[in-house]
Amino acid sequence: MTSHRAPRATTRPPDEPGLTGRRRFLGYLLAAPTLVAAARLAAPPAADAAVPSPGLTDAYDLSDALTHAALPTSNLITVAVNPDGTVSFALHRAEVGQGITTAVAMLIAEEMSLPLEKVRITLADARSELVFNQLTGGSNSIHAIYTPVRLAAAVARERMKLTAAQQWHVPVAELDLAGGVIAHRSGKRATYGSLAKTAASPTTQEFTPQLKSAAEFTIIGRPHNRIDALAAVTGRKQFAMDLDVPGAKPTMVRRAPTINGTARSIRNADQVLTMPGITDVAIISTGVAVRGETFGQCIDAVRALDVTWSPGTVDGESDETLLRKLKAATPPVKPALPLTTAVDAEFTFAFASNTPLETNCAVADVRKDRAEIWSSLKVPIIAKQQIAQRLGLLETAVTVHVVEGGGSFGRHLFHDAAMEAAEASRAFGKPVRLMWHRTDDFRHGRAHPMCFSRIRATCAAGEVLTFEQYHTSVKTDFGHGFGELITGTVTEPELGNYSVAQTIFLLSQRSPYAFGVTTQLLNEVPLEFHTGSMRNVYSPNVRCAQELVVDQLAAKMGKDPLAFRRQFAREERYRKVLDVLAEKGRWGRSLPAGVAQGVALAHEYKAVAGALVEIDARPETVGREVPVREGVTGPRVTRVTFVVDPGLCINPRGLEAQMLGGINDGIATALTFGLHIDRGLPLEGSWDNGFYTRQWNVPPEVEIIIMPDSGADPGGAGELAVAPTMAAVACAYARATGTMPTTFPINHHDPLRFEPLPREPSIPQSPTDGLDKAF
Repeated sequence: MTSHRAPRATTRPPDEPGLTGRRRFLGYLLAAPTLVAAARLAAPPAADAAVPSPGLTDAYDLSDALTHAALPTSNLITVAVNPDGTVSFALHRAEVGQGITTAVAMLIAEEMSLPLEKVRITLADARSELVFNQLTGGSNSIHAIYTPVRLAAAVARERMKLTAAQQWHVPVAELDLAGGVIAHRSGKRATYGSLAKTAASPTTQEFTPQLKSAAEFTIIGRPHNRIDALAAVTGRKQFAMDLDVPGAKPTMVRRAPTINGTARSIRNADQVLTMPGITDVAIISTGVAVRGETFGQCIDAVRALDVTWSPGTVDGESDETLLRKLKAATPPVKPALPLTTAVDAEFTFAFASNTPLETNCAVADVRKDRAEIWSSLKVPIIAKQQIAQRLGLLETAVTVHVVEGGGSFGRHLFHDAAMEAAEASRAFGKPVRLMWHRTDDFRHGRAHPMCFSRIRATCAAGEVLTFEQYHTSVKTDFGHGFGELITGTVTEPELGNYSVAQTIFLLSQRSPYAFGVTTQLLNEVPLEFHTGSMRNVYSPNVRCAQELVVDQLAAKMGKDPLAFRRQFAREERYRKVLDVLAEKGRWGRSLPAGVAQGVALAHEYKAVAGALVEIDARPETVGREVPVREGVTGPRVTRVTFVVDPGLCINPRGLEAQMLGGINDGIATALTFGLHIDRGLPLEGSWDNGFYTRQWNVPPEVEIIIMPDSGADPGGAGELAVAPTMAAVACAYARATGTMPTTFPINHHDPLRFEPLPREPSIPQSPTDGLDKAF
């Protein structure tokens, strides 16, 4: 992979408009034994927060909604200066591998003129008083906390300088600050650590600092390695399963053969309790929990259980029944006007498992009058509230510790494992270390729902007159906090009777193209699957369908696909991205028959991205053999050029990593990664079955280009790369094969390419010899 930033503009982007211009903000010094500083930002006026009509997400989008919901509690975000010269910050967002701890450390180090290694970032426990400010999702964290974190750091910086000036009886303007050391031309010097206690305030008082301008940045915008990289590669980084909680023993759950089935009775509990190492067996709300000395013993016990199950909520559903319901719930497109040319298309997108590398896990110690939970959680306040309610405890009696997670992509918006661990610990009266098996994650975990798009676009006289897209999805569960945020902050009369899902759809979907009358509407089929937003809620499917139709429109009008996009691009930012893509990706270069290029754009969360891919769909590539059991090959993406304009880039190295992960997600969801639903259960039960992008399908050439800063504030990056990559792969495939794909993933084979695990017990026996699985 190669990656680089495009040459910087000769002038920095203006500091206004944006949250962080050269304006003075109000901050606080908090009463504390050492220096503690906080920010205070007011929410925008109600008129500014009104949700506009559909399609106008350039005025107000989902990221704005999340940011504005967080502002009222921004004064609770604090930076503390320690006597040893370090600065501490308890991050109120989740670190799940996306590198947010590094980005926040950079913000603090920048504003305080401090070496990055002097900043200590920890994850905050669930803090109910933060309300909507402790929710990690929607690629919003940096956008939302960029100003509050910098403001708190600026308060601390200015207080330090003022303290030194008062001690030395010199003007503040005569002081220099570098590396956490304040110096005066007289030779006097003081470290932050030496001033920390003196600078502390005995009472809470207001303070008005000035943030650094973009021209003064020396850390923000420069590439930095992750602050946790050494701990990660040396095995010292702590995840939930690494915690040493006294008495917490391995625990696993036997689950029903269909989704949402519950255990009625256990016919052989006594026999299972006699198995080696097993200490406890009990029914919980989601199945039967077993506790043992090792996870291997728990697997043996889970497999040995004989359970009577109640029916699930979707036992009769399969891919075929679901598709019929989705199509029936999708409105018909409007009739085309006379003398216009119409492009009609329908697209089906399969369920896709939202299982990160680290399976669902949690540690719980529940006692009669209190509970303590450890887990990777992106909405820990909701977890705390619901666990307290389930246990019959006061919320104040439940402590929820947020632990770093090994991946998420939306999975940890839900606290399934934490709830199960709490229930099991209460049932056993003992601490537990609960872990889901990979098969649990695939079959009973969260999944991006199956959906269907119906599109009609019309054109005449060189113009696109209408673009209609009706997108229908199996219901997405927003019970993790997004729903409360939407109904509590942005549900205004302008929204009419839109549901939470429709509101999120309207606030997140945006066409980059200036096509006549554009209509994008969401409908849902209310089926009780375990669904969630998997590294994008709607955008990958919606954008993929749109971009395929854009290619069809270009062909109808006799235009080059990239030139057509450039002609109809709504903003200059889009045209600049397309121009770089065309140059760096060598658009239009000569390729063999069966090999083709595809291009796509996306605008989400204040950021713009474009992908140009090359795919090899020649028979010798599609039919190639790979040295692994149940391998899927098919067409291969051989080259990706990816261009991203994030507004303001905090850490180019972290942004590149985010884009690279999203590129692989986009390739997977376009080509191979999906679930088959059969009688209320996914047939896939492992990564082997799931066919995520493998080494033999990863493009040999990837180039990531970061555009010069185009704004004063950072946009979202966590989900940005998935949609344009998926769409570009689909467009390239259509050009390479001469047939537009309409079912995704494209290699969603029938018959299956694997032998499904049994429905019950789903969890397979652990291998005793892994050598035959290695390659």
